[in-house]
Amino acid sequence: MEWRKDDFMVSDNIELINLDAVQKFLSTTYWASNRSIETIENSINNSLSFGLYHRGKQIGFARVVTDKAVFSWILDVVIDDKYRGNGLGKWLMECLFEHPEIKYTAFALATSDAHEFYSKFDFINNKCMTKPLLTK
Repeated sequence: MEWRKDDFMVSDNIELINLDAVQKFLSTTYWASNRSIETIENSINNSLSFGLYHRGKQIGFARVVTDKAVFSWILDVVIDDKYRGNGLGKWLMECLFEHPEIKYTAFALATSDAHEFYSKFDFINNKCMTKPLLTK
């Protein structure tokens, strides 16, 4: 799947993912700063992974661990510092929620610092956040 907005694209094609860029983004986080590139690669290959690109350059990433029927766990949502504050993280999340393979699953995530951001998507404000199930 691909979504486009101006010069930006979100894609679930893992062949487009720049592993070095993802490792760089994750190295600045409190939750994945010590994650090896091998672990990152395995996590991408075993998840529904989303890249955010500006004119072909990777500027963001998110992934979802899911059974594609009942439950989806959102992980590793990161946007390059240079692109923050422009609504791109919000758009990445919206694309993720629109993905037909997970659209009707219950979503959850864990965060220690982004409660305000995720509350925009109806997640409950606590350490383990859940989003109400969307029904068909």
